[in-house]
Amino acid sequence: MSYKKTLLAIVLTTLFAFNTMAQVWEIGAQAGGAGYMGDLNPTKPLKISGLSFGGFAKVNFDPNWALSLNYNFGKIKADDAKSSNEGFRARNLSFSNNLHEISFMVDFNFFDYFAGGGFSKFSPYLFTGIGGVIFNPKAVYQGKEYDLASYQTEGEAYKTYALSVPFGLGVKYRIGERWSLMSNIGYRNAYTDFLDDVKGLYPDASKLSSDPNTRQMQQILSDRSGENTGNYIGLPNTQRGDFRKRDTYMFVGIGITYTFVSQKCF
Repeated sequence: MSYKKTLLAIVLTTLFAFNTMAQVWEIGAQAGGAGYMGDLNPTKPLKISGLSFGGFAKVNFDPNWALSLNYNFGKIKADDAKSSNEGFRARNLSFSNNLHEISFMVDFNFFDYFAGGGFSKFSPYLFTGIGGVIFNPKAVYQGKEYDLASYQTEGEAYKTYALSVPFGLGVKYRIGERWSLMSNIGYRNAYTDFLDDVKGLYPDASKLSSDPNTRQMQQILSDRSGENTGNYIGLPNTQRGDFRKRDTYMFVGIGITYTFVSQKCF
């Protein structure tokens, strides 16, 4: 597939860069918030639902271009019961999810910026790349937490990892010869629709487990609509999600970086 070729090219470029441009390595860490858009939050791209933190190692090719290896953690969650949408409140689904992301990203600085050189003290920048995310949506029922992927709440098994495509923008500010502050916001297109365990339809009986205990929990976790009212709306093969093909998640934060500068620095 094309994305595999792209990922391989980025990996090889990174290895070459670390060998040839070691004098301009940069490391950093940041913390902030995480959010998501999907079946339980289709309209609020800036909604923060949990904390995030991460770190990276970066090689700067020149004051404008850089390539980094990144790790990010973020917690996302949503609860229909707290929605302003009446239909969502009636559906009454909820989830929480810990995201672990590893990615390769390219930065482009608009100004001639670099913590160990360059003429500008600050610069806005753009970034994009490719990565992967590991996830595991969970929900609480009667005080107990359940791994939703294990119960196939729509009668469909899915992987708890996916390809992701990050993109975003930020600003960097040099506070010393080797130190910089940064702030950024970045979205990720995840190649899965199950970050929230919701995709399309309520399952029919033929897709449920033959084990009676598992089958009962599948039915309970699939349709939470009648827990408070006794009026369950999750009829088999009726709409449960919004039918969008992919979920999106987001990290926003502030951080600090340190650049290893040598006499060979550009």
